[in-house]
Amino acid sequence: MTDVVVTLSNEVGQIARQGLAEVQQVTSLTRMLAINAQIEAARAGEHGRGFAIVAQEVGRVSDTIQQITTRLGSDLDTKLAKLDHVGKTLGTETRGTRLADLALNMIEIIDRNLYERSCDVRWWATDSAVVAALASEDGAVRNEASRRMGVILDAYTVYLDLWIADASGKVVACGRPGKYPGALGRSVRGVPWFEKAMATRDGSEFCVDDITHNDVFDSTVATYSAAIRENGSSNGRVLGALGVFFDWHSQSQAVVKGLRLADGERESTRALLLDARGRVIASSDDRGVLSEQFDLRSDQRKSGFYTDRTGRLIGYALTPGYETYKGLGWWGVITQPESVSVSDPATADLKISLSRAA
Repeated sequence: MTDVVVTLSNEVGQIARQGLAEVQQVTSLTRMLAINAQIEAARAGEHGRGFAIVAQEVGRVSDTIQQITTRLGSDLDTKLAKLDHVGKTLGTETRGTRLADLALNMIEIIDRNLYERSCDVRWWATDSAVVAALASEDGAVRNEASRRMGVILDAYTVYLDLWIADASGKVVACGRPGKYPGALGRSVRGVPWFEKAMATRDGSEFCVDDITHNDVFDSTVATYSAAIRENGSSNGRVLGALGVFFDWHSQSQAVVKGLRLADGERESTRALLLDARGRVIASSDDRGVLSEQFDLRSDQRKSGFYTDRTGRLIGYALTPGYETYKGLGWWGVITQPESVSVSDPATADLKISLSRAA
């Protein structure tokens, strides 16, 4: 609606200036006619004296009208400039608030999604087939664990794979050995998700790694992990770790590209997810993922907007967390150029009305 206000201000200004210009043209013509009338009255001598008085009055009236139109033009320019400034300021505030809200919506969707992942990994780490795969070195037992994880993956399509690693860091079972043959036998010793899981205090804890590119899947993943404990007990001896690999690329793209934007707005809008260090971990234009560092100026605020040095309008929101999931300090960010062409039926209707009025 603020775009409509600015459009209306510009259209009214154009109509008013055109009207004043036409009045000035008529006034100039009237003044010339008055001068010509005075000349003719002077030639007529005594017989034209009365007509000369009328001509003088017409000239004075035209001068007065000229002064009025000049003053009106000056006042109109001042008021329209203020109205234009107010309209643009209001428009920036409205757009900025909307972008911040959209950014918050993005990060909330991610938070809710990842909260579920934190629940999944703790639950599946206690599954009897998963525990049995580390309690025994029997190949049939570990094959059963792989089969069981395959069933889970068929139901939870947001995952690429599930891995069971023993205490030495060797992957002894996975959910998709046929699709990802590079997983089995792989050593994850020293890898953050494994080391963190092995160091957890009890079964209520989980770990999450930064978004990384995993060579086995040739894709970016969000990795959640939990310790696999003896007998599936929360306080049991740690036997190894379960790693679950969330299909970050597909799921995050659905979020950053699924924004509800107006016609003409999408091409100029860039939606981003940033990690706590400001690194781009998802981008609606597929640029800069895991390589671009975004200079976000939040000024210690959890949500807001600002215009940067290049004129971009930037809306942002910090992860609020969800339920027991506190979030990872990630940000949702949306950027747009200073002005965006948006198809608005109300604006079109106004232009038609103004055109008819002119």
